[in-house]
Amino acid sequence: MLEGLKRLFTSRPSSGSRRWHAVSTWAETRQWAFRGVRDHDGFVVEGRFGGTRPWRLEWGPSQRPYIDGAELRLRSEVGLPADLQALVMDRTLQQQLERQVFDQYVEGVQTRIDDQTPPEMRWLVMFPRLTPAEMGALREQYVAMASAKPWLQQWLGGPLAARLAASPAGDRPFVLMAARGRLTLRTAVAEPSGAVLEAWLALFETAVSEAWRTGVEVFGAEAMQPGVARSTQR
Repeated sequence: MLEGLKRLFTSRPSSGSRRWHAVSTWAETRQWAFRGVRDHDGFVVEGRFGGTRPWRLEWGPSQRPYIDGAELRLRSEVGLPADLQALVMDRTLQQQLERQVFDQYVEGVQTRIDDQTPPEMRWLVMFPRLTPAEMGALREQYVAMASAKPWLQQWLGGPLAARLAASPAGDRPFVLMAARGRLTLRTAVAEPSGAVLEAWLALFETAVSEAWRTGVEVFGAEAMQPGVARSTQR
């Protein structure tokens, strides 16, 4: 009887595994790795685009003050030059963060932007932006800036533009960044589902593949970082 009770209690699924059952099934049917995180307040999914380029999806409490509640994060090591920095952001969030920058660093007590300020806010005042004409069909929805404007224009000028125009973001905050050779996407997702995550992954896969293609075209293959198949890190 004791052995039977042990089997019963050890085989019962945890509250976390029950909560994410649909998402874990969605991931595992695609042969992606899934695991819940501490306190059952989120999960991680890892896979590879085209079977070669690793990506990491995280859903859980927001790591940015401009996203309330839960946040979806997607990361992939692309191999772009380490000093390339680029930012694509929805216009509503841009206006919100610019007001914060003005309040903190113009009317407030802080006199300079330091490393404690999120890069999204620093880059708004550091880098040249694409003009509305250069943004084309994306000009009403997004702003974009980068340390290397020619690469940014080419990155947004191809298939990624169509993906961004049809983005599932709606009115929620959206950020797509390139830094240290890596692409990162952040947005608000209150309740994750396989369909929602699939849509964001499709956009992100296009962003990653186009980042590599345009990186080779603009910077040359020799400038791209080796070892992009290594695992992404938190």
